[in-house]
Amino acid sequence: MSLIQLTPEVAEAQKAGRPIVALESTIISHGMPYPANVAMAREVEQIVRDHGAVPATIAVLHGVPRIGLDPDDLELLGSDSSVRKVSIRDLPYVVARGEHGATTVAATMRLAALAGIAVFVTGGLGGVHRGAASSYDESADLTELSTTDVCVVSAGVKSILDIGLTLERLETLGVPVVGYACDEFPAFFTRSSGHRVPLRCDSAAEIAALMRAKWSLGLAGAVSVANPIPEADEVPSAEIDAIIDQALADCAERGISGKDITPYLLGRIVELTEGRSLAANIALVRNNARLGAQIAVAYAAASSAVESAPTD
Repeated sequence: MSLIQLTPEVAEAQKAGRPIVALESTIISHGMPYPANVAMAREVEQIVRDHGAVPATIAVLHGVPRIGLDPDDLELLGSDSSVRKVSIRDLPYVVARGEHGATTVAATMRLAALAGIAVFVTGGLGGVHRGAASSYDESADLTELSTTDVCVVSAGVKSILDIGLTLERLETLGVPVVGYACDEFPAFFTRSSGHRVPLRCDSAAEIAALMRAKWSLGLAGAVSVANPIPEADEVPSAEIDAIIDQALADCAERGISGKDITPYLLGRIVELTEGRSLAANIALVRNNARLGAQIAVAYAAASSAVESAPTD
């Protein structure tokens, strides 16, 4: 018997073949301050609806992996400090103990795939941390992207990471990295990373076709779609790079390590930018939600067309 619980809305959409977009919950519990986090989560769900898809925010509540949440659940995730940050390794522990957990990119991908959801929207991907040559610090997002069949829409790799090494690892792992209407790989707060995007698609329909082609060939793993933050909302790369360097120095001075690094750095960057990075973070998630819903609609339509096509 499956431990996963779908809301009636998500279950009905799944049964009817309607487009669904998975949304992570770590960004709510550990990525933004309260109450901006809850307001963002509600707004993003509405954006998905406005663009023709059903939102399915994913988390573990009382030990139950939940696919789809209600407003009270979002409030709990945003305001309860006991909510754990849950990656793949943490899922069985939190489920077994009946705890609350906010799912990372990796954990959300896995639960989305188990629920049969093909499109997932997040803010930024994890990857290879700066200094990984000595620390061996890499996000579980990378290995999950290589094994789990979900299209992941992000604003690129988080700017706090080593973007060049992350792209190299994704290439080695066989993950298609697609720039949406761009030739330069975006870097979360900024549109500029100094790295070319390996592949490019200019429409949701093109991305949906790529998804179908990859999985029809029996090639396991994700399609990573890098969607640049809108130009009006970005923090220029020269400015954000200096701020990230300061935040990294502060992190090292405090001896912060492991899964606590990213939440600390994002919070410190909000302080150093006097809130500009938070506004950029919210803007890029909105932008990703729009594109993710469009891809989900295109993919559902293509899947329906294939299923209804006559056979000889």
